[in-house]
Amino acid sequence: MSGATEAIWKPLKSVIQMESRIELLATTAREQQAKIETLTERVIRLEAQMDMRLLRISAPAAKCLPAK
Repeated sequence: MSGATEAIWKPLKSVIQMESRIELLATTAREQQAKIETLTERVIRLEAQMDMRLLRISAPAAKCLPAK
């Protein structure tokens, strides 16, 4: 290649490679975000279950009316 063609091609090639890497990073970020959202939903469900169990444990036993 001539010097001028190489001077143009090298930066262009670099930009194309960077664009490819950016697309890969964007895809990876979307996948990670989906995993985070799924984990957040699971944690919320676990917290709700734990809260319900703690309420059952801490609530006094139901009292019956005295017999007549």
